[in-house]
Amino acid sequence: MNFFIALLIFFFISLPTTITTWLVSFFALNNGFLTASGISVVSGIITYMIANGVVKAKTFKKYNISRKEYVYIRKNLKEAKPKLQRLRKAFFQVRDVAAFKQQLDTLRVANKIYSITKKEPKRFYQAEPFYYSHLDSMVELAEKYAFLSSQPKKNSELLISLQDTKIALRDLSHVIEEDLNQVLSNDIDKLNYELDVVKKITLKPKNLDPNEESRRIK
Repeated sequence: MNFFIALLIFFFISLPTTITTWLVSFFALNNGFLTASGISVVSGIITYMIANGVVKAKTFKKYNISRKEYVYIRKNLKEAKPKLQRLRKAFFQVRDVAAFKQQLDTLRVANKIYSITKKEPKRFYQAEPFYYSHLDSMVELAEKYAFLSSQPKKNSELLISLQDTKIALRDLSHVIEEDLNQVLSNDIDKLNYELDVVKKITLKPKNLDPNEESRRIK
């Protein structure tokens, strides 16, 4: 669960419950200090667990996924985050202006896929190739390209390797763009459907007024 939400539950639900329970137990029920403290701590923990469970249940319902799916997707997103950071670091080490522009576009696309699937976890299944294969390959190639391009002396063999890696990065960039299109495919289909409906409405011939039609005939 989001750390910020966990803090909100603690400070606005669990902690007030703990304090209220302690005051009631100590002053109203005349329990000892340790007894009242124990009861209040237990009530605070139980309150937190219940509130936490309610929030999680609403989250799963909102995203239309099970708890198991949510945990699995969050795990993959957590693993992807440092890979994106490595990709960013590798790209910013490259001093080739032309290559940097292409890599910056690729980084934006990769971050877009990540942000969409983080906001809507169910879309993760449309981006599985990106998370399971394409991101890893891109990171590996980018780090290799950054390492080779940073060498002070470049012989013909190194230049060939740089060019091959650059081409591979370009091709993989197109693949990642297709990954983003796949993630957005439902939105694109929905938009196309709505556009078709609008076109049919706007192109539909209007019913002519009988008087107007008679004037046209005359």
